[in-house]
Amino acid sequence: MFNVLVIDDSLTVRAIIEQLLESEKDFRVVGSADSVVAAREMIDKFVPSVIILDLAMPGIDGFAFLDELAGHPHAPVLVVSSHTTWGSAAETEAIERGAKACFDKAQLVRHGKSFVALVRKAVSNPATVDPA
Repeated sequence: MFNVLVIDDSLTVRAIIEQLLESEKDFRVVGSADSVVAAREMIDKFVPSVIILDLAMPGIDGFAFLDELAGHPHAPVLVVSSHTTWGSAAETEAIERGAKACFDKAQLVRHGKSFVALVRKAVSNPATVDPA
């Protein structure tokens, strides 16, 4: 069983991600946070197998949180953001800052199976993840 922590300021997006992952037998969403501040406590408490992270959030954004995680042991981070379309500068920057992969938030409903496959890839091989 893989424990998932979802960090996104949108309640709707968190619900979509939770629904996609909870329909899989090997995933359990252990926490859902609307901010990085709330997520910090959940990481220590739930020890997630993977972290799903939005970039554009009030307060501390996803890029700053990736920087914060750098240099410390942590679960693989999959960035899900409307800014990380395929080949975008934000996608490149997120990967350079430590994200294992990125997924375009606008494609969650339409390509939910691809999203789940990418999450599965992240937890199966946390060292390297190709969004292909």
